Amino acid sequence: MITQSGENIGSVLTKTALEMAREAELDLVLVSPNSNPPVARIMNFSKFKYERERKEKEAKKNQKKQELKEMKFRLRIDEHDFQTKVNRIREFLSDNCKVRVVVMFLGRDIMFKDKGEELLNKVISQTSDIANVTKNIKMNGRDMDIFLDPDLKKNVPNQTK
Repeated sequence: MITQSGENIGSVLTKTALEMAREAELDLVLVSPNSNPPVARIMNFSKFKYERERKEKEAKKNQKKQELKEMKFRLRIDEHDFQTKVNRIREFLSDNCKVRVVVMFLGRDIMFKDKGEELLNKVISQTSDIANVTKNIKMNGRDMDIFLDPDLKKNVPNQTK
């Protein structure tokens, strides 16, 4: 048994431990019920529970969440549209978001997989100064995609606005 101040009393009968907890107006809590003999502690259980919940909330609040954004391209894309999408990808990366870049093959476009790879390589070269490729070019059904992560060493806020 352990007291509220943290002293280890040793083995005590259950009745005696309950009496000691009542005298201190605290709770007797089993800390390790499976050990031999079981370990109990005298504490204010509601206060302990409250503090544990606050710590969990604080840890959750301080967690950094990274979003996954997606940008879709088609094979027949004009240069201006391509640059607009690349600029948008750069904005996502500067906001520390991961980006999935997808080339969609519609109809007979599936025969031109090499053009899709060229398009993705062009995106990689345009964003290589602020991004790292985490998953290389891969086919998923009728889509070809890559994943870009922001490179925190190179990443500076977007100046194109």
